[in-house]
Amino acid sequence: MGVNGNTNEVSSLVVKPAGPLSGEVQAFGAKNAVLKEMAACLLATGTHRLTNVPAITDVATMCALLEALGCSVSRARDHELTIEVPDATDLQPVAPAHLFEAMRASIVVLGPLLARCGEAHMALPGGDDFGQRPINFHTDGLSAMGAVFTNERLSIHASVSRPRLAATRMTLEYPSHTATDNLLMAAVLAEGRSVIDNAAREPEVEDLGRQLVAMGARIEGLGTSRLTIDGVASLQPVEHEVITDRVVSATYLAAGLITGGEVRVTDARPDHMEMLLRKLTAMGGVVDDRGPGLCVRAPQRLRACDVATLPYPGVATDYKPLLTAMLSVADGVSVVTENLFVGRFRYVDELVRLGASITTEGHHAMIRGVDRLVGTSVRATDIRAAAALTLAGLVADGVTTISGLEHVDRGYDDFVGRLGHLGAQVERLS
Repeated sequence: MGVNGNTNEVSSLVVKPAGPLSGEVQAFGAKNAVLKEMAACLLATGTHRLTNVPAITDVATMCALLEALGCSVSRARDHELTIEVPDATDLQPVAPAHLFEAMRASIVVLGPLLARCGEAHMALPGGDDFGQRPINFHTDGLSAMGAVFTNERLSIHASVSRPRLAATRMTLEYPSHTATDNLLMAAVLAEGRSVIDNAAREPEVEDLGRQLVAMGARIEGLGTSRLTIDGVASLQPVEHEVITDRVVSATYLAAGLITGGEVRVTDARPDHMEMLLRKLTAMGGVVDDRGPGLCVRAPQRLRACDVATLPYPGVATDYKPLLTAMLSVADGVSVVTENLFVGRFRYVDELVRLGASITTEGHHAMIRGVDRLVGTSVRATDIRAAAALTLAGLVADGVTTISGLEHVDRGYDDFVGRLGHLGAQVERLS
């Protein structure tokens, strides 16, 4: 099922400065929630319905993956998916390699497949290129639950010898968002009581948990670092509304701030973005969280501010490229520290091409705010880098051409259209 047209289309974005952006925009559902919630549908036979689903290519890829596994996926109306899941005996625990290689989140079908089918065969997942992200947190936890893995260089083969996975206690070395999702989905059908310590606390994990509880799972501790799961024999399908994407919300708020404007994201969740809002306020932004959603009004010029990424509720690593773009034109010197992914400064060279004054050393970047950026041709290497370069292009003199816009399509629903609605001069070229 296609979303946003051809997922293999290579395109670029032409951006011209248009002054302060203003208006209202909607972010729609969170990529980092919906992909896991689509995978969770594998846990129960019947008709599932997800609403507030963003029209992004990663959703299209997950739709194709679920169909390859034996499900039927349809779209009755915009931003809604209906997923028909067959009996476990009719699920196919294997799918074409290119579907797994297209995105990192494909790994989350591993837990549900082992829980329902007792086996899974998949290529190693792909996705954004910003440093090594090993899958051992996933495989170690599932192994403790009774799965046996036979790993080849580019693929994973796993099976369970007993009728059901066995409950266990797991302590994650790092509060991995995706590993927590995967192990949680496996544990809800495991035999006995499982405990996941040092679990990720992101709102998207909590939202997945709410979907699973509605399906009949027994989970305690959602939103905390300890999840306790009493396995049940079966689950039933439900209708679930996906939470708003906090990173997409942040992107449009940042577009308002960097251009000196005022933007409201009508469905943004202030309670999911508290640490980011502190940083926006420290940069001089005026934040109105009285609703609907969130509104920010820019100061005459943004102020420098130090930022360090940390697991939730800290500043998310996905926010950092957006903040770096804003700080590149702020008054003063800022230090940005990346504590999660070692390769997450690869977009900095492209910002420098636009005239930003940024130097990096190890996991730190020092940003000396400049008065102006200058448009040129740059290349995006991941979703958030593409968004950050677009923000920079909004305030760069002349024309900025950003190649690699297909990365934006993986995480943003009609990015060009929504920026245009706020007053930006943006044009997509295929």
